[in-house]
Amino acid sequence: LNGSLTALSPGSKRPGPRQRYVQKDGKCNVHHGNVQETYRYLSDLFTTLVDLEWHFSLLVFTLVYCVTWLFFGLLWWLIAYARGDLGHLGEESWTPCVENLNSFVSAFLFSIETETTIGYGHRVITDKCPEGIILLLLQAILGSIVNALMVGCMFVKISQPKKRAETLVFSHKAVVSVRDGRLCLMFRVGDLRNSHIVEASIRAKLIRSQQTKEGEFIPLNQTDINVGFDTGDDRLFLVSPLTIAHEINERSPFWEWSQARMEKEEFEMVVILEGMVEATGMTCQARSSYLDTEVLWGYRFTPVLSLEQGFYEVDYTSFHEIYATDTPSCSAKELANAHVMLSVYITRDCRQALEPGEMSVEGQVGHVTAHVRRVSPNPLDEGTRREMR
Repeated sequence: LNGSLTALSPGSKRPGPRQRYVQKDGKCNVHHGNVQETYRYLSDLFTTLVDLEWHFSLLVFTLVYCVTWLFFGLLWWLIAYARGDLGHLGEESWTPCVENLNSFVSAFLFSIETETTIGYGHRVITDKCPEGIILLLLQAILGSIVNALMVGCMFVKISQPKKRAETLVFSHKAVVSVRDGRLCLMFRVGDLRNSHIVEASIRAKLIRSQQTKEGEFIPLNQTDINVGFDTGDDRLFLVSPLTIAHEINERSPFWEWSQARMEKEEFEMVVILEGMVEATGMTCQARSSYLDTEVLWGYRFTPVLSLEQGFYEVDYTSFHEIYATDTPSCSAKELANAHVMLSVYITRDCRQALEPGEMSVEGQVGHVTAHVRRVSPNPLDEGTRREMR
């Protein structure tokens, strides 16, 4: 990685600017240095050529053809020189290997005409030269292999679905708020094209440093974030922008995180959207990430879908907009415990009508709130108490 990784105590922040694991545009911020076994790149030559930058690809494309033309041009000139054709130029009684081949330049031009099958007709091989016939076969076969490799690399490079990911957008921020009585971590995805992504799926990873019980420090530990894998909600019909929600429950890595702790922790959430391009059937992947400073507690996304006459209208000017909403600042675990205790108290005390001297429902809520304050490290705020009531 760019820079060095140092062990951090839980809840501490690394001084200086933050380093992303994955950039907002999806590029992985990882540099592979001091690779010893570089021969492995040549063992998979096709993938190596496809992964090159465009200017290097064009340079390799040009050099490969020029080198093969020069190499076979030199061989044609050597045959003419060894046979003595260059010393009998213009003699009608002498049958050369290649007619009208009188210099290295003409041999180079004959090599180009042979490999590209131009066939101008001025220079032509004769049947009195078996070594020339063998060389002609070798150049034809090798030329076909070079054409297949170079044209194949260029075709794959041009048709790569990387550019399709440019029209798959993620919201600038992720938010935490209550949805259906549960704390949820949410972000938004959208597709700007009219042609859709087929079999789209979404997944997310939590990247943060971790220290094991044995003292081992893991600088970039990856933890799965469930965005609907068990319910099938991770399979998307991405026709209009969708809000992806991660329910913070017992299996969530954010289960014990309150607003204060989330603001103190240092982490990065990487989101990956995959699917097939409808036009080509090739797999496309779009990536983005959210740092801890980009996850906002107590917000929701502004709606972007409206119903017009005969169709639905998506307003992408509001795609990244959010608005504040009342959200408990306690953790999902504390909120769930408060709901359980409140349910137990009300179920027990409300089975029969209230009698004189018994505590009212408002008093019971206050009693539960006071009890939760005693057992919870972070007291419930006014928003939580309003929600309990």
